[in-house]
Amino acid sequence: MRIGIDVMGGDNAPDEILKGCFTALATLAADDQIVLIGDAGLINEAIAERGIKSTQIEVVGTTEVIGMDESPVDAVRAKKDSSLVIMGRMASPKLPNRLDAIISAGNTGACVAAAQLHMRRLEGVIRPGIAVTVPTFAGPIVLIDVGANIEPKASHLAQYGVMGDIYARRVLGIENPRVALMNVGGEEQKGTQEVRDARDLLRATEGLNFTGFVEGRGVFNGEADVVITDGIVGNVMLKMAEGLSSGIFRALAKEVFAIDPTLASRLEPVVKSLYAKYDYHEYGGAPLLGVNGVCLISHGSSVARTITNAIRRAHNFVELGVNEEIVTRLAAAAHLIA
Repeated sequence: MRIGIDVMGGDNAPDEILKGCFTALATLAADDQIVLIGDAGLINEAIAERGIKSTQIEVVGTTEVIGMDESPVDAVRAKKDSSLVIMGRMASPKLPNRLDAIISAGNTGACVAAAQLHMRRLEGVIRPGIAVTVPTFAGPIVLIDVGANIEPKASHLAQYGVMGDIYARRVLGIENPRVALMNVGGEEQKGTQEVRDARDLLRATEGLNFTGFVEGRGVFNGEADVVITDGIVGNVMLKMAEGLSSGIFRALAKEVFAIDPTLASRLEPVVKSLYAKYDYHEYGGAPLLGVNGVCLISHGSSVARTITNAIRRAHNFVELGVNEEIVTRLAAAAHLIA
């Protein structure tokens, strides 16, 4: 398996990205390979500094970088020799030795644009969506979409339900995922026309455990295993949850230490264990479901551990046959392809 990494993408690139890749080498099978895409001089210098001599590393040099604040589509069109665009091109199904999976912590919009341009879409998929694994008090859930599609149509949302269901089953191991559609209330008449139309499409989809609408507070109370929403609401919700969880842990540590420093020391292992369960670094990256291949988008503030976990997750994604089931399930649900 060949896994491509955008070495230049992310707030902590290239150092943390490379560290994560080097650590991941120990977890790979003998026939696996990591393809490092970016500034060849920087990459080769890092390899030499660590004394790494491995046939499992390939370096692909590029001369441009897409910044986090650049217009995604414009940047992909203009910077054809950027690490992100070259990575997407190397994952094209047209190539005989294409990359099996690609990973980037860079500009999310540009990553989505490059993936759709070069990898194209799976048969039957109208619009790909980013599926994030969100830790909740009731266990991990799938939230889709979190930024790829900000103005989805009803058919897009309904397809997200099918793709999210498959991801929850195959990757998270949930036997019969409860699929719900994010709305401003649980009542039948609430929401936009697109949301109500999506509800009807989901209800008509065989083999889907669709439970209806879910409100924001229900997401963390265990009311669904797959939550469907548009890219704006999903992205805001994800980042709000990240900020809230981080703030709660900091406030808790501060309060306990102020009351009893000794107690704080005793509780430290418990707090660290809890934090690990709600730490996005543990999940590595979020797949762009619906593209013809495997594309994982990691957090912009990814560190070495994030990238190592992303490589492991990408490897599992390929082996679990998620894409093959997406094509099969959508072919059987003709009412979702419009």
